[in-house]
Amino acid sequence: MANSTVYIAAATNRYSQAAAISNNSLAAFGSSKLIALWDISNEIDRGINETLPGHEGLVTCVRFFSDTAFLSADDCGTLIFWRKLESQWNLTAKIQAHEKAVSSLCTLDDLLVTGSSDASVKIWRIESGTDGIDNFVCTQTIPLGGRYPLALALTYLPGSKALILAISGTDSKIHIWTRSENLFVHVSVLAGHEDWVKTLDFQDPISQGQTLVLASGSQDATIRLWNVEPWSRPTSTSQKDRPDSLNDELLDAFEASLGDVGEAEGGRQISLKRHIVTVKDDQGSSQQFSITFDALLIGHEAGVTSVAWKPPSVDSEPILLSTSTDSSVILWSQSTVVAPTKEGSTSIWINRQRFGDIGGQRLGGFVGGGWAQHGEEALAWGWTGSWRRWKCNTSTTIAHAEVWLEAGAISGHNGPVKGLDWSPTGAYLLSAGLDQTTRVHAVIPGSRTEDSEWHELSRPQIHGYDLIDVAFIDTLRFVSIADEKVARIFEAPRNFVNLIEELGVSKFTESEHQRPLAANVPPLGLSNKAVENAQASTSMLETRERRPFEGELASTTLWPEIEKIFGHGYEARPVSPNKRFLATACKATTLEHAVVRVYDTTKYQPVGQPLSGHSLTVTRIAFSPDGNFVLSVSRDRSWRLFRARESGGFIPIAADKSHGRIIWDCAWASEGDVFATASRDKTVKIWEQQQANKWIAVYTIKTSSPATAVAFAPGGTHHRRRLAIGLETGEIFVYSALTTSTAPWHLDTTIPSRLAHIDHIHRLAWQPTNSGAPTRLASCSEDGTLKISNIPMTIE
Repeated sequence: MANSTVYIAAATNRYSQAAAISNNSLAAFGSSKLIALWDISNEIDRGINETLPGHEGLVTCVRFFSDTAFLSADDCGTLIFWRKLESQWNLTAKIQAHEKAVSSLCTLDDLLVTGSSDASVKIWRIESGTDGIDNFVCTQTIPLGGRYPLALALTYLPGSKALILAISGTDSKIHIWTRSENLFVHVSVLAGHEDWVKTLDFQDPISQGQTLVLASGSQDATIRLWNVEPWSRPTSTSQKDRPDSLNDELLDAFEASLGDVGEAEGGRQISLKRHIVTVKDDQGSSQQFSITFDALLIGHEAGVTSVAWKPPSVDSEPILLSTSTDSSVILWSQSTVVAPTKEGSTSIWINRQRFGDIGGQRLGGFVGGGWAQHGEEALAWGWTGSWRRWKCNTSTTIAHAEVWLEAGAISGHNGPVKGLDWSPTGAYLLSAGLDQTTRVHAVIPGSRTEDSEWHELSRPQIHGYDLIDVAFIDTLRFVSIADEKVARIFEAPRNFVNLIEELGVSKFTESEHQRPLAANVPPLGLSNKAVENAQASTSMLETRERRPFEGELASTTLWPEIEKIFGHGYEARPVSPNKRFLATACKATTLEHAVVRVYDTTKYQPVGQPLSGHSLTVTRIAFSPDGNFVLSVSRDRSWRLFRARESGGFIPIAADKSHGRIIWDCAWASEGDVFATASRDKTVKIWEQQQANKWIAVYTIKTSSPATAVAFAPGGTHHRRRLAIGLETGEIFVYSALTTSTAPWHLDTTIPSRLAHIDHIHRLAWQPTNSGAPTRLASCSEDGTLKISNIPMTIE
């Protein structure tokens, strides 16, 4: 059986165009330097399917070319074309498209338009080659004179083969370009917005005679709709009916006066001008189109980050989705009320549905959004990188009776993931990251094993400092350290215990249910305080029979903080507990501070004297399985071993400095007779006790890149033990050996970057099991992802 990925947790980058959804509801989004794929249409909600390496910078834009191809761009100016070949996504073309970051991207047929912070827009043609290789051909470069393009939209003019390109940027205007022959030419400027226009989207006419509509969203918190339709000059020549230049001049002066009044009174400028665009048709004759302002949509309280038209269908009305930094998603549609005008009638646009959070710009609001399942689902991702998802009840099509319900989506750390640890029973996994959160992940059992789903079930700590490491003390307590001098102890609330039991993840005793209901953070506080029933909000009192959604994870799943541990003079770094003791260290450049402090896990008091000997920061601490030894490794290239005394405390018994570079990690085998150290010198050494206080390296595993993480599988089978090694480049290697001391180590399997990670691996941890050898390995990395891989045991 081959290796496989069981679970991926990843966040979406903070760019409004960093995600796209295909017609068959496949979401592709940038997560740090990776492309993550999420099949929204899958009935079994397994979350992210896979990640695709290829970029060297943060992914800023993703756009689907077809259901089997998409494009992505990054902040280094690189453009990549991905194509699905034989059920696998492959990189088929890569080019340095711009000197600086790509800020916007749009496609139409075989055309591609890119905008960059180098103040230029480029037109590309994609040419399909042989052997799965495609090519980018640049056909035109449009300089913007120092303005940065923030959004692009490209489509055909109604009833024509001529193209219309809308470009918005840092001048609060929309610039219209058309192409009827070889090159795009600038034809008009649409004014009206009072701040940067950050998003554009065309709604193509479904049938003959319908109007092409351009939606624009701005940081001025408004959305404007512009109608693009064929126009012919009236044939009447009477002075009364002729729309001559004098009338246009009077209209311009009138609009300018309206703008002056609006600015003085806090109003908004309404442009009534008809913009005439001339292009050539297939026969070479001229054809004219008009662009007119149609509607001003006011409903958001902060800047609009994205707009997206609902996928068109013959029997559906046009609906526009918008997201904003005010933490709201709004669906707009035309009202049945018709407003008469001199030239006919126009519809009024109304707020059809509103999703999200009440209370303004919490956590940065929403960054972008889109449609899935042919318009039956609305999705948005927020500043934290997590998604929200709402499904429409399709049993009714009446607007006022329409019912939208929130559904589960995906989440992950929005930044490097520094620490992880399994609960002692292996029921759930705890992770900590530089996004200042700790998160609990678990598998929700299904009726069949293959129907089981991994999800984030709790966010115990949302801190004010970057979190560095985390570890379980017992099933319902953990310790976390952040970029501060304090280690904090947390205990699960009753809400978490109830949820875990309701979902079938684990069982608890009656005494384990006797605990505070929930937790919250007081105003101006950093510590989570316990909340009892009388103080709890309605959301905290609810008994859930489903997993919590993103809005609930961010607000109602905190764990109470029960203790703080002080002692270090600088920011704490590694932490390692066992059932009786807890050990911590901190940043250090002197012998005085490069110590390990041991505390008991009942009263959290110091045990013995600090364990000294290192001269630089201790990078990892590990207790032996029986708790009698403490192993520490350091930036000073040495490891040190301490043994417990009967009278209390620990004493040094062994040390070694045979590694040539910093030692990143260490781990004990489950039998407690050997341990491993991983170093930047591209070696992993296996150490075994030869005499009372003498440990020697009995085997050295050489790696292709610096080794940054190691983990022994708990328990063994067939008298073999397994060791997982994580590298600085993101690959994971699994070695095995017989439990005899002289047995050599053999490479069992390799997990490449496509399945593992693309950057420094910080931690590895095998899932504990009650029977048999563990097959699931959790890993976290600098690339911002947390993954659980299934690695079957290889028997020779």
